[in-house]
Amino acid sequence: MANLTIGRRQLLGGTAALATVLAASACGMSGSEDKPSDQTSVDTSAKLEGSIQFQTWSLKNEKFTPYFEKLIKDFEKEHPGTTIKWLDQPGEGYEEKIQQQATAGQLPDVINIPQTYAWQLLKANKVMDLKKADPKAIDIYTKGGIDAYTFDGHDGVYGYPWYLGSDLNWWNTEAFEKYGLDPKKLPTTRDELYEQAITMAEKSGGKMPLISVAPDLGVFVDEGIEVFKDGKFTFNTDEAVKIIDKYAELYAKKAIPPEVLQNNYFGNSKLFIQGKVAWTTGSASFPVDVKKDAPKLAPKIAMTKRIGVPPLFVQGLCVSADSKNPNLAVAFAQYVTNNTNQVEFVKLAQGFLPGTKEANDKPESFTSVIEDPQMKKAAELLADEIKDAKSGGPLEYTDAMGTYFGQQVASAIRGDITSKDALDKAVKYCNDHVAK
Repeated sequence: MANLTIGRRQLLGGTAALATVLAASACGMSGSEDKPSDQTSVDTSAKLEGSIQFQTWSLKNEKFTPYFEKLIKDFEKEHPGTTIKWLDQPGEGYEEKIQQQATAGQLPDVINIPQTYAWQLLKANKVMDLKKADPKAIDIYTKGGIDAYTFDGHDGVYGYPWYLGSDLNWWNTEAFEKYGLDPKKLPTTRDELYEQAITMAEKSGGKMPLISVAPDLGVFVDEGIEVFKDGKFTFNTDEAVKIIDKYAELYAKKAIPPEVLQNNYFGNSKLFIQGKVAWTTGSASFPVDVKKDAPKLAPKIAMTKRIGVPPLFVQGLCVSADSKNPNLAVAFAQYVTNNTNQVEFVKLAQGFLPGTKEANDKPESFTSVIEDPQMKKAAELLADEIKDAKSGGPLEYTDAMGTYFGQQVASAIRGDITSKDALDKAVKYCNDHVAK
């Protein structure tokens, strides 16, 4: 599923270049960020006719092309006189392509983009308010998915959630048994996680750390710390300092491996599969990876819901505010994301979840085709988890900010600087680089 662009990096930042280009182009437009220009009216009862462009992101391949060809053919058959022109862009360079299309006034009518891109396009008045276009249509989608396309300072909804992702906890039960912990009483809170991590580190002599991630902004959000307010980052609080201090304690007790603090550390699943840590987070497809890369470990893993608020990763469909055929564009975006078509899509994109309430209330509608029993169970658990999942962190938080934050926090955990100094530096850097 590598070609389905729903990874954390696409969804939680990386739009700085897009923001810069669109901010410049917006200067010559009517309206402003606070007062978007009036969008073209949409008549949902009107007869559909004419043509539109529909753009996806790295989905034209052997697995998905037949699905989209049938989808479009069925729509055109239901609505004689309509033509849907399907475009697909490569995974790499998609941000730049959106830049070019937006500044040239050539955005396709229906566009597959994550909420970060939608937010930047909205600031340039380039995406349609779908709540204003058809208020009743919003009700079929998951709350978290709709919230992802709802932005501070704007009353509307600027995308339909299409396919969703989240993570579960995955545990090495053999390590729990070996080092004096009960695999039937896995951690359900952060305090329990920290306590069991220290026990495992002590009993294993530091050979089996439990925790395999450093704290990020999401941990602060989950703990109720206000990280962004009135256009400024504010996460250098006493509560945040205590969290970093706790991780420094865990690191000193060898409950966290040193790899976690390295600049090139990209994730915790690799260490878990290598048997170097006893906990990781991963999607529903994670057990398939374990069986392929560490078959002896596979029977010894257990899954639970994420501790705290589960993260939500969203891909959606937006409609260009400049569409010359808004009736057809909105109708087709709704068609692609209706419950039936979303279910059929995630039957192919196994491990992902539909963006509709109905499908997640009845996960058997899409999990029945999953052959791996652990993956099927995980998808069912995620369908329940998705009801509370939220896309985390302020959209102003870029990849560069995350990198700097990680460097400062790593220094604090190693004991090179204090936690307060690390957070003060990170807050200053983030505020110095907030797109104006």
